[in-house]
Amino acid sequence: MRAAAWGLVAATLSIAGPALAGPWTLPQGQGQVILKAESLRASDGFDENGDRVMLPGERRDHLIGVLAEYGLTDRLTLQFKGDWQWGEDALFDYEGRGPAEVGVTWQAWRGERGAVSLYGGYADAGEGRNAGYAPPGLGRRDWEARVSAGRSFDGAMGLPVGWGTQRSFVDVQLARRLRDDLPDETRLDATLGGHFGEDWMVLGQAFAGQSDDGPTWKGARWLSLESSIVRHQGPWSFQAGWREAVAGRSTPRASGPVLAIWRRF
Repeated sequence: MRAAAWGLVAATLSIAGPALAGPWTLPQGQGQVILKAESLRASDGFDENGDRVMLPGERRDHLIGVLAEYGLTDRLTLQFKGDWQWGEDALFDYEGRGPAEVGVTWQAWRGERGAVSLYGGYADAGEGRNAGYAPPGLGRRDWEARVSAGRSFDGAMGLPVGWGTQRSFVDVQLARRLRDDLPDETRLDATLGGHFGEDWMVLGQAFAGQSDDGPTWKGARWLSLESSIVRHQGPWSFQAGWREAVAGRSTPRASGPVLAIWRRF
């Protein structure tokens, strides 16, 4: 029963957003395949000083992606992520494969309620957007190192008043991504989730990052918030949410729906 519960937490953190690895690895022999869809639009953005400015034309980015994970051992999970993208802005009209990433998560520590993991991955760039602040097709190869830490609680973060929440968890991830033909990046992602019974869950998430400064330019920054609701149905789960950029530098202020379906096995 405990292994199954950890597997469900791992699945939740995997689908939660752009981050790939989570604090809890999958049990040996268990896996999941996740299909997600995003449709983001932006009519304005953030300039190099972080101020709001209008874009020269509406930007639209759509994707259908897949994430597959499999527990090689109880402490080692193999992961693959890829997507197909299409969209347009004032300068580009594109369609093609996005970055394809393969990596391994190692469970460095797991306690009764907490976990820490380390992830290492390699990504091959595609014809789509390999970075949200860059033109389509720019980029070649990426290497990422990520550390993730998470903790589960009874009720709402252990508080006596849980607003109906039976269980909750928090997950924080810090990553460094080394990139060819694109600036290197530092990323920080956080997830707060609450379970309502066995079948429902709500998620609140933040995805932040910054690319390195160049010789004559400031690196891009981004902060997006996402809220969603998840319905579990046996080995299936269904997620519907909304993502919105709330701050940044040299990035669009994109927003739109995020949908996902995953199957555990």
